[in-house]
Amino acid sequence: MRHVCAFFHGEEEAYRILLPFVAEGFAAGERAIHIVPPHRHREHRARLRGRGIDVNAALVSGQLDLRSTVDTYLPDGRFDGERMLRSFTAMAEEKQGYPLSRIVCDMDWASGSRPAMADLIAFEARVNELWSRHDDVVICVYDAGKLSGDMVIDIMRTHPMVLIGDSLQENPFFVPPAQYISGDAGRHGASGGAP
Repeated sequence: MRHVCAFFHGEEEAYRILLPFVAEGFAAGERAIHIVPPHRHREHRARLRGRGIDVNAALVSGQLDLRSTVDTYLPDGRFDGERMLRSFTAMAEEKQGYPLSRIVCDMDWASGSRPAMADLIAFEARVNELWSRHDDVVICVYDAGKLSGDMVIDIMRTHPMVLIGDSLQENPFFVPPAQYISGDAGRHGASGGAP
């Protein structure tokens, strides 16, 4: 299962680490789904061009699917885990002729709201069942400076892989979805349980 939580200190570090991974996917003929805040779409396209990616051609062909965090996660102003499961299921199943997708999701939209984060963490646990059936790589990008320690722990418990800086590894804190959802994981922090 390639569901990764990535912790960076700001956009510069995130782009420095992730752009080679993104460019490798384009070169391999894989699909790229990037979920980015709408105010950063222009900058994101410029960064891709800086890595030699023909952004306009990729958008036209469907190899690049550039989405808005607002439209994807908060289309009516709130996060709905069931709706997101349906959305990610569609992403996983609609390959458009590409062998797999590399999905990069900017998660800054949730970092300032404890209720949104609690709902997101429950979703992140459940979505592992979906990604276990697909070969796609999904990277959930978090700015470490915007998260409390409890939030970091809960995020890590719901991702089987973790990327900290440029170090990718199996996550020793990962809790299998069924165990996490049943409440046997000793959750706390954003999820509201006791340690």
